[in-house]
Amino acid sequence: MHRALAAARAAAQAGEVPVGAVVLCRGEVIAVAANAPRALVDPTAHAEMLAIRAAARVLARDRLDDCDLWVTLEPCAMCAGAIAHARIARLYYGASDPKGGAVEHGPRFFAQPTCHHRPDIYSGIAEAEAAAMLRAFFTDRRGD
Repeated sequence: MHRALAAARAAAQAGEVPVGAVVLCRGEVIAVAANAPRALVDPTAHAEMLAIRAAARVLARDRLDDCDLWVTLEPCAMCAGAIAHARIARLYYGASDPKGGAVEHGPRFFAQPTCHHRPDIYSGIAEAEAAAMLRAFFTDRRGD
């Protein structure tokens, strides 16, 4: 999670929402990404999406069933869908996202009968640090 938090810090410094993601394959880091929708002018450029895409390129395959995804924030519905389609084995995330999350909040994507793959899910990893980074980012944006 340290690598994902570092990527999130880099995202914040670039003016992006501070979310970072890391994909490991058999314990080896194969992709690290930070949120970049503004920089890439791409609303799908969430950290998870970028990390999954990079991992698929590294492994030259679309199924990442022997991979783990570590992300600093609970994935949204789009990212949860990508996690399922990529067949990610395990999802580890930090802060919960009551407004936009889709794992333990909102649509609870992986609990839906139409979801074809459900990763093992571990939440609350470095939650305090990830949540504090997000709070600080949005406080600065609002000028509070």
